[in-house]
Amino acid sequence: MISILNPLRELNTLTVCIRMILAFACGTVIGLERSYRNKPAGFRTHTLVCLAACIASLTGLYLYLIAHLPTDVSRIGAQIISGLGFLGAGTIVVTKRNTVKGLTTAAGIWTTGIIGLAIGAGYYEGGIFAAFLVLLIETDLSPFRHNIHQVQNFCIIVTYHDRRNLDSVLRFCKDQNMTITNLKVSGTEDSENPVYSAVITLRAAPNIDFPILLKQIRNMEGVISAEEQ
Repeated sequence: MISILNPLRELNTLTVCIRMILAFACGTVIGLERSYRNKPAGFRTHTLVCLAACIASLTGLYLYLIAHLPTDVSRIGAQIISGLGFLGAGTIVVTKRNTVKGLTTAAGIWTTGIIGLAIGAGYYEGGIFAAFLVLLIETDLSPFRHNIHQVQNFCIIVTYHDRRNLDSVLRFCKDQNMTITNLKVSGTEDSENPVYSAVITLRAAPNIDFPILLKQIRNMEGVISAEEQ
């Protein structure tokens, strides 16, 4: 602990203002980076979360140290951490390719709230250093994320006439080094003009050109259509 900051750990009007200003600054800096990247939660959301968590932490300290009420100072903070989970869940979406987006923003909101709690409790070193690490993760480490080879998931709907056509499609996908993770087939039993539909979930390597793959499937014999779900 930095001893020079010890006077600021006391609870008075000056230290309350300093803690709220620091929480405001940390939330704003983190949020500006999110706004720059056009993420669902921007600087206003992060600033409000950090500031609100700081106020909650200060309220717990006030009730115990100033109002002398028989309360647990950590109880309010614990509820804040739980509530931030619901707020972060609003930024998480599932795309049509069955991939999840918004997890980093949700985690950032949750972490920003905890930073606010730390600053509100007077743990300046931990809160400020944590804010610095969050910015480091969301900015300087972003290029490394693009160098990580990720396995992609695709979901396609194939309409065809004969069940043997589906076998050809599945065989073609396997030849392209794609793994079939799920398959759901439906259709009619009309013997004159049978039409079947298959929902195929595929796992592919990053170098797969999905639009070209769909085009090749459409051109296969017996295939009526092939579209991404």
